[in-house]
Amino acid sequence: MDHYISFPALGWTFSISPTIVEFSLFGHEFSLNWYGLLIALGFLLAVIYALKRAKQFDIDPDRMIDVVLVAAIFAFIGARLYYVLFCDNRAEYFEDPLRILYIWEGGLGIYGGIIFAFIAGLIMCKIRKVNAPAMFDLASLGFLIGQCIGRWGNFFNQEAFGSNTDLPWGMTGDIIQSGVNGGGYTLNEPVHPTFLYESLWCLLGFILLHILSKKAYKFKGQIFSLYLIWYGVGRFMIESLRTDSLYFGAMKVSQLVAVIAVIGGVFLFFALRAHARSLPKDLFAAETAEGAEAGGEDAEPEDAASLPSDNGGADEAEEPQPEVKPADGEEPEDKAAAPEDTEKTPEETDGQTAEGGEEPGLEDEPDGKKQADGE
Repeated sequence: MDHYISFPALGWTFSISPTIVEFSLFGHEFSLNWYGLLIALGFLLAVIYALKRAKQFDIDPDRMIDVVLVAAIFAFIGARLYYVLFCDNRAEYFEDPLRILYIWEGGLGIYGGIIFAFIAGLIMCKIRKVNAPAMFDLASLGFLIGQCIGRWGNFFNQEAFGSNTDLPWGMTGDIIQSGVNGGGYTLNEPVHPTFLYESLWCLLGFILLHILSKKAYKFKGQIFSLYLIWYGVGRFMIESLRTDSLYFGAMKVSQLVAVIAVIGGVFLFFALRAHARSLPKDLFAAETAEGAEAGGEDAEPEDAASLPSDNGGADEAEEPQPEVKPADGEEPEDKAAAPEDTEKTPEETDGQTAEGGEEPGLEDEPDGKKQADGE
């Protein structure tokens, strides 16, 4: 069945259906909906993006996929349960529990997905030995991609809309007009396309955090904490316009969770930043302590001698040669002179003696020197 969506101030009207195609399989009716397709597309693009940037966050791509796949499964479970628990017609789901599985009909709570994905991801990071803060940084960018695209499923379902507005982009449609999504607005008048607001907010957040992760990534967990703050602030404002929100008593659940997300994000940001700033000092102090122990007064001489010399072995050449003494009237050579003076062969020493016309005073001549004199 075709439906319509209209933007009266712009003069736009679209004939559109939430369902792409319907088919029968093994005696059961199935349908492919825009809602499910767009969520799958958002997830796919998020994974592709994460794979391309995994190594920049020091994450092994294979281990990342393991974490993502498990977290994605629990994200869908959490998003669905979140909606079922807080929607107005939750009694219908308890009467027919199988309907909980019909996610293609719509009805997912993004906060439930984030919470379940966070818990599952944390456990999987522990199992697969992946740095959790870095993984959540990368996942946050993927979340924004998925949310930006997935929100357009609400457009086709004509849900997640706001109160009446006379702004040029105010929209309406036959499902909106039927009032099945709740009250709080006047029929036959345009409403805020809050799905569009959130989609654009997520797109802007992705662009900003993507640039930040490239240019000013200071510590692990930075992007995730900023994501919580960014999305929480935006969702709180947008939720104030919506008329089909999930309620817990008289309170909008999404606004309550948004406040918690912002507070948690601020706490994480400063806690992780302080931890990251303390690491270099701790490492430096540890290395300094180790160096003091190795080079202290109690250090064994052989330990120091076993260390490689900066002169690449020149220290051995600079050791005194007791069998060679300076000629009469000559100043003793400085043993700290250039290495080439201390590494002269006996033949070179004979050559210099012949040129100077003086015989060096030797008590015990080396064998090589005697052979040279005989020749």
